[in-house]
Amino acid sequence: MGRLNVITGANGSGKSNLYRALRLLASTAQGGVIASLAREGGMESTLWAGPQSGQHSQEPVSLRLGFAADELSYAIDLGFPVLSDSSFRLDPEIKRECIWAGPRYRLSALLADRRGPLVRIRAMKGQWDVVRQGLAPFDSMLLQVADANRAPEVLSLREQIRSWRFYDFFRVDGAAPARQPQLGTRTPVLSENGADVAAALQTIREIGDSAGLDAAVEDAFPGSRVQIVSGNGRFEIEMQQPGLLRPLKSAELSDGTLRTLLWIAALLTPRPPQLMVLNEPETSLHPDLLPALARLIIRGARDTQIWVVSHSSSLVAALADSPDCRSLLLEKELGETRIAGQRLLEEPTWEWPER
Repeated sequence: MGRLNVITGANGSGKSNLYRALRLLASTAQGGVIASLAREGGMESTLWAGPQSGQHSQEPVSLRLGFAADELSYAIDLGFPVLSDSSFRLDPEIKRECIWAGPRYRLSALLADRRGPLVRIRAMKGQWDVVRQGLAPFDSMLLQVADANRAPEVLSLREQIRSWRFYDFFRVDGAAPARQPQLGTRTPVLSENGADVAAALQTIREIGDSAGLDAAVEDAFPGSRVQIVSGNGRFEIEMQQPGLLRPLKSAELSDGTLRTLLWIAALLTPRPPQLMVLNEPETSLHPDLLPALARLIIRGARDTQIWVVSHSSSLVAALADSPDCRSLLLEKELGETRIAGQRLLEEPTWEWPER
């Protein structure tokens, strides 16, 4: 993947599954992978639903998630308990977790290894230190073993994953939090529901790219200007538009206008993450706003890696104008999501750690 990645495809090709898989992987660093999996329908909802060979049917139930990066890579393997009389016997257990150096898994590159309840960390001269022997099957080592002295790689990877941001759906209906005055504190990171958008915009104004904020508003709404007003500690957006005698408040803005301001607050963050994933950002936006949104996303990709999941051909075409854009077209073949046009020898090298 590059700095700016656009994932598109027909309905049912797997775009939403990719987004949900990334969110599920990110939940390991928050201690919520088991609960997140339950909200997705449990392990049964993740089982392979395509044609099955006899070999597949004999394999143990396993949900494996992982990612490769230039510095640290990670994989987690979840499965069912072997025998259990607990009321939570359908909860998956973490069978294996691994952190290794570089993008390719090798035993010589392994830095942290969890098998069942046992966690060990590579020490000096290639030796291993056992740092935990009774880790609960529902706890990730990213939470329980992260230590700056004994396990710096685990701590570093945990903080990297925790920095990932996901923006899926901003409410802009009449009762949306973004339309209400909100208590304001410095907000370098817009919340997922956008409730603190006024504080986030004011934070950009004071400690971020104020000129970029004005330019993004001008690009989307020529002649308009946004300011934040506060009273009794509550912040609210006011937008002055050409031809109007007074500025419009948050509650008066159109759905598309408010949603655009939410994307501006998210993408011009003064604290860019390592990864930002946008799921169908074109939702509820007029086609005339999509070129400005594309330019805003391209601007955001200067500071962070961005994935855009979209089925809008107009937005995809506008993003393709960036030389840093990498477009991936998903297709489904016999129930399996694939990248269209990718041949066997072009697939990234990846090997799952064994249980």
